[in-house]
Amino acid sequence: MVGRNLLEAAGDLRIDHPTSRQLDLTNADDVRVYIQDTKPDLIIHAAGKVGGIQANMADPVGFLDKNLAIGRNLIMGAYEANVPELLNLASTCIYPRGAENPLCEDMVLTGELEPTNEGYAIAKIAALRLCEYIRKQRPELQYKTLIPCNLYGPYDNFHPEKSHLLPAIIRKVHDAKNNGVNEVEIWGDGTARREFMYAGDLALAILKASEEMETLPDLMNTGLGFDHSINDYYQTVANVLDWGGTFTHDLSKPVGMKQKLCSTERADSWGWRASTSLADGIAKTYTFFLENHTS
Repeated sequence: MVGRNLLEAAGDLRIDHPTSRQLDLTNADDVRVYIQDTKPDLIIHAAGKVGGIQANMADPVGFLDKNLAIGRNLIMGAYEANVPELLNLASTCIYPRGAENPLCEDMVLTGELEPTNEGYAIAKIAALRLCEYIRKQRPELQYKTLIPCNLYGPYDNFHPEKSHLLPAIIRKVHDAKNNGVNEVEIWGDGTARREFMYAGDLALAILKASEEMETLPDLMNTGLGFDHSINDYYQTVANVLDWGGTFTHDLSKPVGMKQKLCSTERADSWGWRASTSLADGIAKTYTFFLENHTS
């Protein structure tokens, strides 16, 4: 999702973007040879195995192993080939589950991680620390990390069991509307709060960073600075899709952290802020869904 949105935002900018079939990022030798052959000026690490709570809980081995391998292979491949700049994308999943909100960049590794996505978080922490260690040993290499909040948008995964929250809501409400169903179930009581940013806004942040790597902080949150409850997201999707049904709550289901709101102080100081409203972002995402996932 991030890569596709970035390519659309980049326009005529030359970006090499091999598919997983063309380049297996879990194979260190293949990655090393590819980087040495292409000699990139900048690598943007936006790849990974991703998913929501269900997917993370069902396959913690895969989420840790694949993301750890991809991050290590890309970063060390770039380091060994003397690639001057690398922009690593992490996630607010890396913050301790008990940390006070808003989440600040210096909170990394100050407490226990959220168990429902611990494997993914550990892999992302390893990648960002590797970038920081490289910066300490070779300060001339601009290896830096953005920490996006939760994302949604075109090219997202809309599978009901494998997707993140917002695309899953869009799919559930769409199916309910089309099938004449008047109820949609929410996991938990819906009061947990999440910060979801439109992927197109992250793409613009990445493009700005690619032009200003020297001024970009070594570690920087990329989010909205405000959040909504799970209930709010369901209701906004219902409004955008013009569905008038009701919601029920399954209190036996896991909900993850009660809140994950990131501080935007560093991003504000650097001169970047997201601009897409929730309703507009959902409307654009739903249009993509209708055009690509329905017949």
